[in-house]
Amino acid sequence: MTGAELAARLRAGDLSAAPEVLNLVENRAPAMRAEIEALLAGVSPAALGGEAPGHVIGITGPPGAGKSTLLSALVAAWRAAGRTVAVLAVDPSSKRSGGALLGDRARIAHDPQDRGVFIRSTAAGTRLGGLAPSTPAAAGALAAAFDVVVIETVGVGQSETEVAEVADTVAVIVQPGSGDALQFLKSGIMEVPDVLVVTKADLGQVALRARRDLSAALRSLGARDTPVVAVSSLAPASGIDELVAALDAHRAGLDVAARRVAARRAGALADFAAEHGEAGLRAVGGRRSAQRLLAQQDPAADIPTLVRVLDQAARS
Repeated sequence: MTGAELAARLRAGDLSAAPEVLNLVENRAPAMRAEIEALLAGVSPAALGGEAPGHVIGITGPPGAGKSTLLSALVAAWRAAGRTVAVLAVDPSSKRSGGALLGDRARIAHDPQDRGVFIRSTAAGTRLGGLAPSTPAAAGALAAAFDVVVIETVGVGQSETEVAEVADTVAVIVQPGSGDALQFLKSGIMEVPDVLVVTKADLGQVALRARRDLSAALRSLGARDTPVVAVSSLAPASGIDELVAALDAHRAGLDVAARRVAARRAGALADFAAEHGEAGLRAVGGRRSAQRLLAQQDPAADIPTLVRVLDQAARS
């Protein structure tokens, strides 16, 4: 099936197109570039008459913080509310095969017969930022058909804040008693979240202390409006509805068009840098010059179109 045909299925709300869409955008063969471009053009703001309606949510945090367990509870809550969900779980890469090392279906609980849920693991590869090379394109495409598109990243750290450039809303997950609040202040991660989530609220005072520490850290950065939500994924789960409400509230107050324009431009720059390296960036006058060039382009331009602009500038 061609990229244009897949785009048409997404525009029609055909969720069954998701596996083929992911297969296409993950195909790095040069011969498939035109089909990927046709797909993304077919779900661009120009084709949709505006930004894709799906809410793109980034879920990130240190390994072992409980991201996958929390995501299982969130998927159940969204489905109970009748919302369709796509999950792109970015896993560490296997050094032997290059594929995703962990398995999304083993980590995220869901009903495999539920056609309103799509979950796919992708390998992070060698690209910094915590995302797989195909993630921005995949998230943008699926947002045309799914109500919620979740990007679950591998780990978190100074180089793994790229999810903030792709998602509409970013939730950073923290486990209590881990010292993560202080570590986040040191690494700059506290500038990333739109919502902070303390897991394992069933631990009681330890979790409450972590919530207070994070709230204090946010106040010290002037981010008083960033909610800190304590959740427990153990039955009976608690805080999940509050978290869903916090994520929805952020989206409701967001200039989605402006955020998506910034995301497409950041994605184009990341793709260009991944393909051409520092030599390519120097050819366009450096990263800041590339950013200024992208800022002059049509706000509705898709990622492949923006990459071509940078390619042309590098050759001129």
